[in-house]
Amino acid sequence: MKLLNKKYLTLSLLFLFIFSISLNAQNKLVQVGKGSWYGKTFHGKRTASGEHYNMYECTAAHPTLPFNTIVKVTNLRNNRSINVRINDRGPYHGKRIIDLSYYAAKQLGYARKGFAKLKIKVLSKHSRHKRR
Repeated sequence: MKLLNKKYLTLSLLFLFIFSISLNAQNKLVQVGKGSWYGKTFHGKRTASGEHYNMYECTAAHPTLPFNTIVKVTNLRNNRSINVRINDRGPYHGKRIIDLSYYAAKQLGYARKGFAKLKIKVLSKHSRHKRR
């Protein structure tokens, strides 16, 4: 009987450990890494959320965050920040963590360079997205 209880306890702890790791990875509220921007080539084209991309809005593409999630993006070189709304998927280049609209990249001071080391902090998550 004691052996069965030890096995049950061990399996329960292992399950909780694996579950907590999985939950933590999915709900990562802060990310740091290289970010880029996209502009004229995609201006007016449909995003993954179904709306038309406008390079002069505060929007961004992220690989996993739900559409309409609001994130605070900070350029770690100059400490400028801006809030953007996730409305597209990407980036698909290298190990970049986010693609910002041209406007957002310009406000953060890296539009000329094309990329920067950024910090992303999730402010609010929305599971629904609206199509325009």
